[in-house]
Amino acid sequence: MKRRDLLALGLASASAAALRPLPSFAQGKYPDRPIKLIVPFAAGGVVDLIARLWSEQMKTHLGTVVIENQGGGGGTLGAGEVARAAPDGYTLLLGNTSTLVINPIVMPKVPYDPVKDFAALSVVAISATCVVVTGSLQVSTLKEFVAYAKANAPKLSYGSAGAGTLTNLAGEMFKQQIGAPEIVHVPYKGAGPGISDLVSGHVPFMTPNVTGQLLDLHRTGKVKILAVLAPTRLKGAPDIPTAAELGMPALNAQLFNALFAPAATPKPVVDQVADATRKALSDPAFQDALIKAGFEPVIDSSPEKAKAFVDSEHQRLIPVIKAAGLKVG
Repeated sequence: MKRRDLLALGLASASAAALRPLPSFAQGKYPDRPIKLIVPFAAGGVVDLIARLWSEQMKTHLGTVVIENQGGGGGTLGAGEVARAAPDGYTLLLGNTSTLVINPIVMPKVPYDPVKDFAALSVVAISATCVVVTGSLQVSTLKEFVAYAKANAPKLSYGSAGAGTLTNLAGEMFKQQIGAPEIVHVPYKGAGPGISDLVSGHVPFMTPNVTGQLLDLHRTGKVKILAVLAPTRLKGAPDIPTAAELGMPALNAQLFNALFAPAATPKPVVDQVADATRKALSDPAFQDALIKAGFEPVIDSSPEKAKAFVDSEHQRLIPVIKAAGLKVG
């Protein structure tokens, strides 16, 4: 091919590239199609409920958000897909303490690097765990239950939402705090089946996340929430004391629920999603919906604050997880 033909071909290619549409975020039109939010757990759980409340709010801020539940691997499969997704803002993750902190420590291998593969956008809500006993157990306070658990440790068991979850860690922290390592862990496939067994008395106590359903069961006497494992009382249940108030300040196990994007997502997109979330969380109706569901809304988050919070949870929980000896797989 002659040199002038090569030059002509090169100019034609350059012209075609110049005419090719730029990514929508580069044109300031993000989003111009539905956003996919991956919930790395089955429908009906804590994370799924927060995702659905958030996506409903986004209709007026970002447009359509399609929720895709990808359970499996304790949340690692769905999180791994987001880590590998195109960093264009159209695939987001609602991750939590389990997917971003606990699993990478307790599992032999996860399909992502929790620090390098994600950009934190915003913490949406905090979900506290609790110590809850079956309604028929003859205790009324955390102090009474601690005495009971110590006296009956060899024949006592507790339920969690699954091995390696924050609820599992909360149970092991409780055992450490009271010096009762003999208490047996019973992992369920999600909190729902465990709570059903708790109500019927098949398992004497659990350390689940507080939800609207659990609060209803507490108010009707079918279960008794003795303490929430959080620094402050819940807005949706101000009558229930914290473990810290009752002399166990180290018993703090909260599940953060935060939005993440693939690491290389452009900052304007990151900021736009974070700003939309902040605006949504300023709505008292959205806050009220989260509070009634048992969650604590985080109304002042940002990409910088979200990253700092996740980093601080890494530093706080790593020694606790190692001391508990949690291992999965």
